[in-house]
Amino acid sequence: MNEATSLDAPVLADSHLIRVRDLTKIYRMGSEEIHALDGIDLDISHNEFVAIMGPSGSGKSTLMNLLGCLDTPTRGEYWLNERAVSGLDDDELAHVRNREIGFVFQTFNLLPRASALKNVELPLVYGGFSSEERLEKARAALRAVDLEERADHRPNELSGGQRQRVAIARALVTSPSIILADEPTGNLDSKTSLELMEIFRRIWREGNTIILVTHESDIAEHAHRRIMMLDGRIESDSTARQSRAGSRPLY
Repeated sequence: MNEATSLDAPVLADSHLIRVRDLTKIYRMGSEEIHALDGIDLDISHNEFVAIMGPSGSGKSTLMNLLGCLDTPTRGEYWLNERAVSGLDDDELAHVRNREIGFVFQTFNLLPRASALKNVELPLVYGGFSSEERLEKARAALRAVDLEERADHRPNELSGGQRQRVAIARALVTSPSIILADEPTGNLDSKTSLELMEIFRRIWREGNTIILVTHESDIAEHAHRRIMMLDGRIESDSTARQSRAGSRPLY
């Protein structure tokens, strides 16, 4: 990739979309304490593309759950869009998830009897949008992942890569602050995974913030920034240019 193509990378804002201080998660199993996260400090700016990596048990999935407001920390503080969310109750966290966060999972999590369009519309139902608004937004989201022509197909009529595109469209449809993708290529072959990562990169270049959890280094290389976790702590945190010094930029 030549130097000119690196200019299409978005300029990161100075303000932090995510700010985490001393984030700690302890699970108790009988008399034993398991420190899944051990005092994490982390800042993520608007319009970053971040890959979180680490071996099994490193804490990357726990961090993803806390950033996605799917769980609450044992200790520490988490601000999302300048709002303290670490102390919110379940109902308040559900409201934040619906408004601020789009999720993409390895297993797609699509409704099997609903069309692609209806699957993408679903988050908007809880947002109180009219049927006309839902239809317009859902079609636009499918268009963003090059799947509008499959809008009326059910998941069993789509390939694995197409199903994951539907899941990405569903994550996009509410215009969330962040998109959290948990091993989104885990069930896909290498060619389809590459195509999917190109879609993520396009979405990033259009101004979205993406946080990707993966154990695959070739997938992580598509991100602007890579965070390596080990034993519940951040072991390293680097940008693409820093981690590939002397080589051509990835973006």
